[in-house]
Amino acid sequence: MISVEGLKVEFNATPLFEDVSYVINKKDRIALVGKNGAGKSTMLKILAGLQQPTEGVVAVPRDCTIGYLPQVMVLSDSRTVMQEAELAFEHIFEMQADIDRMNRELAERTDYESEDYQKLIDRFTHENERFLMMGGTNYHAEIERTLQGLGFSRTDFDRPTSEFSGGWRMRIELAKLLLRRPDVLLLDEPTNHLDIESIQWLENFLATRANAVVLVSHDRAFLNNVTTRTIEISCGHIYDYKVKYDEFVTLRRERREQQLRAYENQQKQIEDTEAFIERFRYKATKAVQVQSRIKQLEKIERIEVDEEDNSTLRLKFTCSSRSGNYPVICEDVAKAYGDHVVFHDVNLTINRGEKVAFVGKNGEGKSTLVKCIMGEITDYTGRLTLGHNVQIGYFAQNQAQLLDENLTVFDTIDRVAVGDIRLKIRDILGAFMFGGEASDKKVKVLSGGERTRLAMIKLLLEPVNFLILDEPTNHLDMRSKDVLKEAIRDFDGTVIIVSHDRDFLDGLATKVYEFGGGVVKEHLGGIYDFIRSKSLTSAPTGLTPDPSPKERGGRLDSLFVSDDNKKKNTATTPLSSGEGSGVRLWQEQKELNKRLKKLERRVADCEAEIEQTESAIAILEEKMATPEGASDMSLYEQHRKLKEQLDHVMDEWETASTELEEAQKGA
Repeated sequence: MISVEGLKVEFNATPLFEDVSYVINKKDRIALVGKNGAGKSTMLKILAGLQQPTEGVVAVPRDCTIGYLPQVMVLSDSRTVMQEAELAFEHIFEMQADIDRMNRELAERTDYESEDYQKLIDRFTHENERFLMMGGTNYHAEIERTLQGLGFSRTDFDRPTSEFSGGWRMRIELAKLLLRRPDVLLLDEPTNHLDIESIQWLENFLATRANAVVLVSHDRAFLNNVTTRTIEISCGHIYDYKVKYDEFVTLRRERREQQLRAYENQQKQIEDTEAFIERFRYKATKAVQVQSRIKQLEKIERIEVDEEDNSTLRLKFTCSSRSGNYPVICEDVAKAYGDHVVFHDVNLTINRGEKVAFVGKNGEGKSTLVKCIMGEITDYTGRLTLGHNVQIGYFAQNQAQLLDENLTVFDTIDRVAVGDIRLKIRDILGAFMFGGEASDKKVKVLSGGERTRLAMIKLLLEPVNFLILDEPTNHLDMRSKDVLKEAIRDFDGTVIIVSHDRDFLDGLATKVYEFGGGVVKEHLGGIYDFIRSKSLTSAPTGLTPDPSPKERGGRLDSLFVSDDNKKKNTATTPLSSGEGSGVRLWQEQKELNKRLKKLERRVADCEAEIEQTESAIAILEEKMATPEGASDMSLYEQHRKLKEQLDHVMDEWETASTELEEAQKGA
């Protein structure tokens, strides 16, 4: 369909890539990969006809249509969601207007026997049949299916697009692109603004209904589920693999090992040749051989080895201090804006050291609950308790805007790094694509993505014991995501991750909280356990059939319960209905759950009181250290009473913690 021949692109006389040739065929599913700055987005722009190459040809057939979704675009706010989506069918409307015009002309003319009239009838018949084949009469149904697949509800269709965030408006643009059904789809990071269900719907659409697809994405799971061919841009050249991404990674490693061996052999040959030239350069009897070797050296085509980060960097972020057993406890928490209830009756307990994921569609309350935990929102109802000595590090969507623009990248990190980690600042910056001269750039000249990465490094080096990360992977490539994932996995503190990146969450989150419909549901297990459990109750994407109630009951345990949590999870997973013993057991577990909640509350209250008492003692001891305070006997009496109170609360906390541990074992 599209043929690329001898492509070359230069920036400031430096080639980005050159002598690039390949063909995009019908039904190709191509992943365009390479390190940041390799030219992936540039390649998409050239294929879309938005940028001209320095040299080479991109041959596109006249009747071939191309649809392009960039990472950033100018969005219109003058229409409703439905009106904006209908723009995808402008060609249908033009065709319908043309058919109506021909119909009127046929009705008005009377030269029925003329050749021109017969040609008009033929053209009208052909266009009408084409109109019907293109779905001209049922495009509304197609619009609704696509918008709902990307997360919009029917109530959103008549809302102005100006009421939606930038991420939701990008979804509208993506919907328009998919509805046009171009022959070639060019997608640059299409999953950045989608939730997990919408990503799964898009995967299904691209795999089964789209024509040729070329996409750039750092979502490994998305690439594996959609693409069947991988084109890598490396060292200014391309390497074409007829396999999906995971298989490409293996083949690329093998290819690089072969390149390395060939490179080493060539270097030895060059060294031997240069040594011969240097040794016999001034001997007349060897002049012919020397000249021959010089020409031979000039003709050698130098082997390049693919650039690869071979550092064994393994970040280890230690907790600032130990927090209480339960950093966050929510009891019947609810938040509403006027008549709109964001969520209600939220009951959850996050244990110290847990890594949990908040998932759900945009606008369902994930960030709102995070802000409640942070204390940025205080007008909620119910009870939200932070545990003893909880120190929160928060990465928000606008975190990059809070950086000091006058500092360099290195200085920004140097100001927060402590201890031995300061010796590895250059390595850390390199792992997050700030190697070499990039570390000396001023923050004010960095792109949005670069600022986001810098803010992430800064956060992970600050002394905290509770991390809350809101979409931390949006601007990270796969290497940086792996470094970050490993750092979070080794972090001894507690972590809440708001993310739609399944590959990033896989093996990281041990519990998933699903936000939707005003409620928050707890799912034990990892992200893929959660996705499988969702497929039992509904299959909106058409990827997984909905099993029968009997099958659903029989498979619940295996989906929700991990080996480490089988006993614990019994309390939250009811047994199959119809079995009397199962119902009685479930009721007993329900009572046990109530007792666990009370004990958890007692422990949290004790931890809060311990913190307050220790703070009061510290203030008193500061006063006693002054000349005036040293002679004030009343301060010593207060100090003695507070110490006694602290000992009493510590005993109560120890008793409650012991009872809680025993109760959890019995659960």
